[in-house]
Amino acid sequence: MLRGVTVTRAAPDPSNLNWVMPAEEAVETNRWAIVLAGGDAVRPELAHRIPSDAYVVAADSGLAQAQMLGIPVDAVIGDFDSADPTLVDMARESGAAIHEHPTDKDATDLELALRHAVDAGYERILLVGGTGGRLDHFLANALVLASAELAPRDIEWLVGDSRLMVVRRHVDIHGSPGDLVTLLAVGGPAVGVATEGLKWPLHGASLATGSTQGVSNELTGDHAIVELEAGTLLVIHTLRSQV
Repeated sequence: MLRGVTVTRAAPDPSNLNWVMPAEEAVETNRWAIVLAGGDAVRPELAHRIPSDAYVVAADSGLAQAQMLGIPVDAVIGDFDSADPTLVDMARESGAAIHEHPTDKDATDLELALRHAVDAGYERILLVGGTGGRLDHFLANALVLASAELAPRDIEWLVGDSRLMVVRRHVDIHGSPGDLVTLLAVGGPAVGVATEGLKWPLHGASLATGSTQGVSNELTGDHAIVELEAGTLLVIHTLRSQV
């Protein structure tokens, strides 16, 4: 962990598991990899949503997020143009693997961190942070999560008070009545989209890339299902209390 930071990483609160991730499984590669990105500060109360045995990768200035959340890091990836050098040294001294890349490169630090998690064999990846002020970075982050390279894996992103899930076949959503749920097709049309538990249901619908048909639907109860036959959806669940 980062020295100088008191860390107590408790087991996840069971009441929050449906919001972030399903229960852990025994197979090593079924553990979650957590990728911490820079940008806007992540709220410290998010720490209890992260499993105690997750593999944690900091993408450059994501080290600052790790320090604030009190999360030990296993690897640090990036060109270190925005990471605090002191935090990098502390991570190195505490045993984290440091993977430094040149500033002139063909991928963002976040994409490199995601590739690292994939190369390490992780099938479940949760991105935390990455919502800084630059619109181009925000859009690039969303699109790289939906890329074909990550297609076989479970991908989620905690974005402020929202949870973004990359869905290619099925997802269960747990929340409260009135929570907002938005469905956005990426990389081509999403075909055969069907929903249960939403105010405006879809039955075998096709959502085109750029269509706003799936924006601002609502949970009618505490559980909803979204399924599709082909394509990719970004499913964004926002707590009603935060709208």
